[in-house]
Amino acid sequence: MNNTLLENGQEGSNKQSSPSKRSLAWFDDALLLGIMALLAGCGLIYEYLLSHYAGRILGALEAAIYTMIGIMIVSMGIGAFAARKIRCAFTGFALLELTVAFCGSLAILITAAVIGFGQQLPLIIANTLGLPPDHIPDGGFIGTLQNLSEYLPYVWGVILGLMIGMEIPLIARVRQSLSEEHLLHNAGTIYGADYVGAGVGAAIWVMFMLSLDIQLAAALTASVNLLAGFVFIWRFWDQIRWAKLILTVHFIASGVLVLLAMHGPSWEQNFNNLLYKDKVVYAEATRFQQLTFTERLRGNGQAPVYSLYINGRLQFSSIDEHIYHSFLVHPTLAASARQDNVLIIGGGDGLGLKQVLKWQPKSVTLMDLDEKLVDLFKQPQDNMPEHVSNAMLALNGDALNDPRVTLIYDDAFNGVDKLISDNQRFDSIIIDLPDPSHPDLNKLYSDLFYRKLAELLSADGAMTVQSTSPYHAQQAFISVGNTIESAGFTVEQYHHNVPSFGEWGWTIATRSGLDARTRLAHNEQLPIEEDWLTPGLIHASFEFPGNFYDDKDNIKINTIGSLQLYHYHLASWSENQGMNLF
Repeated sequence: MNNTLLENGQEGSNKQSSPSKRSLAWFDDALLLGIMALLAGCGLIYEYLLSHYAGRILGALEAAIYTMIGIMIVSMGIGAFAARKIRCAFTGFALLELTVAFCGSLAILITAAVIGFGQQLPLIIANTLGLPPDHIPDGGFIGTLQNLSEYLPYVWGVILGLMIGMEIPLIARVRQSLSEEHLLHNAGTIYGADYVGAGVGAAIWVMFMLSLDIQLAAALTASVNLLAGFVFIWRFWDQIRWAKLILTVHFIASGVLVLLAMHGPSWEQNFNNLLYKDKVVYAEATRFQQLTFTERLRGNGQAPVYSLYINGRLQFSSIDEHIYHSFLVHPTLAASARQDNVLIIGGGDGLGLKQVLKWQPKSVTLMDLDEKLVDLFKQPQDNMPEHVSNAMLALNGDALNDPRVTLIYDDAFNGVDKLISDNQRFDSIIIDLPDPSHPDLNKLYSDLFYRKLAELLSADGAMTVQSTSPYHAQQAFISVGNTIESAGFTVEQYHHNVPSFGEWGWTIATRSGLDARTRLAHNEQLPIEEDWLTPGLIHASFEFPGNFYDDKDNIKINTIGSLQLYHYHLASWSENQGMNLF
């Protein structure tokens, strides 16, 4: 009887423990899938961070995103194969997340340091040897170092891609080792968690991290890898070799991440500042672009020279912006029958608007994508040096606060549709957009976009488009003219030297009647107070070398979706503007 009771007791004990084991198994499985989802989000964010840095700081936005994603996908595939060489999946995974956290948090900072050092090295050598300014060393080893540093983000992409690719195979092996039977859907379940996590990571990037400082975003992302490592070590302590040592290094890494979160952004910015010839006095990353303001002090009581760079490309210099904006605005309004209602697309700095207001329009509509950029030129900013903020407001004459101005924050391609639906008409349209150096900008130079603008322009009005350099990018310049012409406009093109940019060009178009050049030929004096631009300069700007348009018929228009102008521009501009870089 006692034996019978004992057997019954053991059986009851087994029945009681069985649900507990099942609950633990479910917990472990949910934990592993949750970790996989988190890490998938981190992996996607690392792709964005590295391509984001390459685009905004190195000025290679047009290719960086696609190149980085391709490199990391291939590296992840190789990493998945390499994971077979790791004997202990538990130990390997714990070490892997520790390494990913270190590399992910330090990649951008190290890249900025190497690039900054490469740009300063010629000056260091020249100052050490007492060389004159025209003998600063260039080329050779220094040139090679500078060129190779351009590819550092992609090197980090390969390293992180290899490690991220190991995560899924290792998690799959851990799940299988915890199961008492073969898991038929092991890979499918893990890939499901991976895809969902990647989607969440993309959403977090767009809604939250896109406007953060890039080094802070890297530190926050790395902290998730480290947290996953902590949780994994806590749950599978007994299966991990050297668990105490790995845990200790995790704590050290936590301290490093806190330090990087607190001071990393300023360190990274200091390294980035080495890329610019003048002193960087303010920098900010908006949701759409990296803004960098520089200052060059001059003696003899002269005002400092301020410049704005967007994604590493020069947008204006205070010493000669009046040349660019005078040629952009005054021929347009002079060629228009009226100047009562004006539309400006782009030009969020208000510098073109300042010139427009000289014509005493009744209303001006300014449409720009980046509200933060406009704010920097509209009102003093708490985090911007006061003297810089005051200089920007003085530069544009506080034009953005004029009561006649209506500000619209929208993507111009879609924003003009709303103006059309409201049956608006404009006497003049001025398009002051960045060069088509990215596929997203290409659509704003397309035939479809210009056909939309034709619906907004009065029949006797004029429209001008900044059209890149006719000297450095002749095919792109002519393509802009051909494209506007294909949208039903009569087109003329003109150019002038802007010292900060070199030879620069614009395209002016009318819908009906006389072409803009003929209209302007009758103007012997501008009807506004203008100290610099004269009718003679305007007339001369329409002259080009005799053979300039010989190949015009062979240059293609930029149809929507073709990226033709983007490719023309990319082929012509091989160097960044205004930076000590490559």
